[in-house]
Amino acid sequence: MKSFLRMGAAFLLTLTVLQIGCGDKSTPPATGADPGTGPKSGRKKIAYVTNGVDPFWNTAVAGVRAAEKEFGIDCEVLMPPKGLVDQKRMLESLLARGIDGIAISPVDAKNQVDLLNQAAARCPLITHDSDAPLSKRLCFVGMENYKAGRAAGRLVKEAIPAGGKVMLFVGRLEQLNSQQRRQGVIDELLDRPMQQSDSANFDPTGKVLSGAKYTILDTRTDNFDYARAKANAQDAMASNSDLACMVGLFAYNAPHCLEAAKEAGRLGKIKIVSFDEAAPVLQGIIDGHVYGTISQQPYFYGYHSVRLLHSLTKGDKSVLPPNGFLEVPIVEVRQKNAQTFWADLKKMQDMGK
Repeated sequence: MKSFLRMGAAFLLTLTVLQIGCGDKSTPPATGADPGTGPKSGRKKIAYVTNGVDPFWNTAVAGVRAAEKEFGIDCEVLMPPKGLVDQKRMLESLLARGIDGIAISPVDAKNQVDLLNQAAARCPLITHDSDAPLSKRLCFVGMENYKAGRAAGRLVKEAIPAGGKVMLFVGRLEQLNSQQRRQGVIDELLDRPMQQSDSANFDPTGKVLSGAKYTILDTRTDNFDYARAKANAQDAMASNSDLACMVGLFAYNAPHCLEAAKEAGRLGKIKIVSFDEAAPVLQGIIDGHVYGTISQQPYFYGYHSVRLLHSLTKGDKSVLPPNGFLEVPIVEVRQKNAQTFWADLKKMQDMGK
């Protein structure tokens, strides 16, 4: 497999040529306003708003900071600790202060359309990580979540080829990305036909879904409560002695599944599949306790969001992709490439310092 950095460089080059581009588990950045480099005279001020607080966003912020330096624009990073309520407050505050552009990962896209449209009427608005396709946002920057879910489903098939019972874990299901990601896993395990992300049918929660080889027991949510995330994994194991695999759909879910499995003495007996690149997950892959993970390459979420807004704040819409979607390719991480991936990831994180 190509190194993470070479893939990133090739991706940036492709975007430039086609003119479709936009423009360790460490302690997460402080919530609320992140001063970054501070406003400079005559420079535009934009905001990068996440959907919560998690070390996952540190890599995205590294991309924000690298692009901020490269394009000469100031970016305020905001992380809502309490989800929807805080994100709404942050967005309203940005608009009141006259922000020049906003990149946001909506907590509840369906119920935030009016607020997002208000923002879009005041300044350039794009989404990243999780989309709000019914809003007037100009562009979505992120991976194709349904396809990524199917890729995670294939990892599950590799981890337990004989089949078995599977439990899914996620922070919240109000977000479109979690809905699409979950459905991709389900459809892959049940050998269903490929769906289109923008028109996918979502299976309800609280219902056992069975196929020829795999059974999805349920999807447990935790609303970004880490203690609850671990308790969900503990309960799943206690309630299902024959549980074969746990799948974490958000960055922190698999690490808590890993902790719960270790404490229960079931490391290796229950396979774990993850999303993203939390340090415990990468170490777990190297040690053989986690089968694999799907990386979204969040560095590029931050980088391209800033690059896009840099052009849009100057009135240049030529950088927008024709279909309003800049797809950041996923990277599938298994034991054979985990160490190289991790080393390259650290280099990319250092680029934002």
